[in-house]
Amino acid sequence: MLKKFTLRRSPNLTKTHKVALAGAATLGAAALAFSAAPSQAGTTTTSEAGAAAPAQIASQPVKGVKASVTDQLAADSLKIQAAQAKKQAAAAQQKAKAAAQHKAEVARKAKEAASRSAQRPKMAAVAQSTSYGNNLDGWIRQALSIMHQHNIPGSYQGLHRNIMRESSGNPNAINDWDVNAINGVPSKGLLQVIPPTFHAYHVKGTSANIYDPVANITAAANYAADKYGSIDNVNSAY
Repeated sequence: MLKKFTLRRSPNLTKTHKVALAGAATLGAAALAFSAAPSQAGTTTTSEAGAAAPAQIASQPVKGVKASVTDQLAADSLKIQAAQAKKQAAAAQQKAKAAAQHKAEVARKAKEAASRSAQRPKMAAVAQSTSYGNNLDGWIRQALSIMHQHNIPGSYQGLHRNIMRESSGNPNAINDWDVNAINGVPSKGLLQVIPPTFHAYHVKGTSANIYDPVANITAAANYAADKYGSIDNVNSAY
């Protein structure tokens, strides 16, 4: 530290002495100013350096924020991928389940179809093995079964009523006195059918003999269905 000089006034100082002292004081002030300048410059430099320092420090938190955001985005991406994978797995599982159900349904239907197919021959055998009595009741019932197969209408009562009126239930009955007999084509059988009519309306699978009871009934019922709608609608000679 510079010592403070006190100028004492002396009565013995001359003008020359006063000028010398003033110059010394001026030099001291200049020296003081020069010595203070570096201090101020250093202070300014220090201040500028101090001002720049926060910028360098502040860059570190920015880098940290960027890293945090990147990590968050990566975590979100993994979550999205996991959700998509889970969704795809669920869809694949559902598809596989649907395929399995479809396969099971197809197998079930095939099994049912095979079962029905296996049952048909047995049912047919039962139908073929059905026996009918060799009498008017048996003939009518057998004829009705064949008529049903060929969609020929008629009932037991309608057949029985007309048979009893035409032949009294005699399968060998023949009419040798009416106009048909006079013309050489007498009516024959249970329902008194003339030969041309029998052959025209003969039902496939039955006997070709006009006196056969079942063949005679089915042919006559077939003719009545064509002309009258059903044997049930016939109540007199036809």
